[in-house]
Amino acid sequence: LGERFINAGVAEQNMIGVAAGMSAKGLETWVYSIAPFIYARPFEQVRNDLAFHGLPVKLVGNGGGYGYGVHGPSHHAIEDYGVLLTLPNLSAYVPVFDSDLPAVVNRASIANSPVYIRLGRDERPHGYESPPYAPWRQLISGGGPVLAVAGPLAGTYLAGLQTLSPANRPRLWAISELPIAQNPPPRDFLDQIESCGMVVAVEEHVCQGGFGAGLLVHLADIGVTVKTYRHLHARRHNYGQYGSQNHLRRLSGLDPASVIATTTDC
Repeated sequence: LGERFINAGVAEQNMIGVAAGMSAKGLETWVYSIAPFIYARPFEQVRNDLAFHGLPVKLVGNGGGYGYGVHGPSHHAIEDYGVLLTLPNLSAYVPVFDSDLPAVVNRASIANSPVYIRLGRDERPHGYESPPYAPWRQLISGGGPVLAVAGPLAGTYLAGLQTLSPANRPRLWAISELPIAQNPPPRDFLDQIESCGMVVAVEEHVCQGGFGAGLLVHLADIGVTVKTYRHLHARRHNYGQYGSQNHLRRLSGLDPASVIATTTDC
């Protein structure tokens, strides 16, 4: 990008301030860092410079959730979109597959307020053809409970769920846009909940302020009855040991075996 690319160095607060000034002058401005350094370190600047002024700066954070697992809790981004969605005028994208990125970039580019894009690995099984991008997508059908998953985690469950019998197989939905109030679930999703009464919400994010809590509030607000609701989430920042993203997911009960066991136990 030549002169349109600026390396701000290890100065994230200043980076957001510079981006705000550029955006205020009418430039389309994108800011990238690893996830904890795009929202946690410069949070005051995101709040005061971007959100309070409604400036449409695009924040791109790589390694959402436990993506930088072995680097320890300072590099975990398991409260990122929950923190950011407390701010006015801010929305978040959590793409599931690599093929989602062109649509997400296009949507973010025309936003008239700040946007956070949480990037993670594409974790679909080999040979799986992902469906076209949408904020809510049903990836697997079945006769079991509704399994609503935010972001790339949905791809990790595909292989295991496909081995289950159709009668017991959960109906897997992938969610990629937050907050739910701005991107409500489709009628098919709500009909499935009302027919089975069971929902398991999963996210690589802490319980407070996350997708699962927001979904339950939304269902209550619109009068959808849920008989059984389970929320699986990142349990801790620090388990007293270092480990990979998959290791930390297992400790939080977000691995495929734990999630499938929860859905079949409902």
